[in-house]
Amino acid sequence: MSLSNTMSELQNILSDVTKDLSKVEKGNKAAAQRVRVGTLLLEKVGKMFRKESLSVEKGTKVRKKKPKKRKR
Repeated sequence: MSLSNTMSELQNILSDVTKDLSKVEKGNKAAAQRVRVGTLLLEKVGKMFRKESLSVEKGTKVRKKKPKKRKR
């Protein structure tokens, strides 16, 4: 999966979970189940996004932080 596809999938999952959260506030138990499932999907897709974004950063020049001076 490409980074842009993963980002759009994350946005879709977030919008679905947000819609269901408003239904949960009204007492809809089925929506609560969908939110729980959605959070699991967010975790999986979030990990995939993290891996893909890191690989994109490695492909480009990344500014490295200067090492901190150690206190003695």
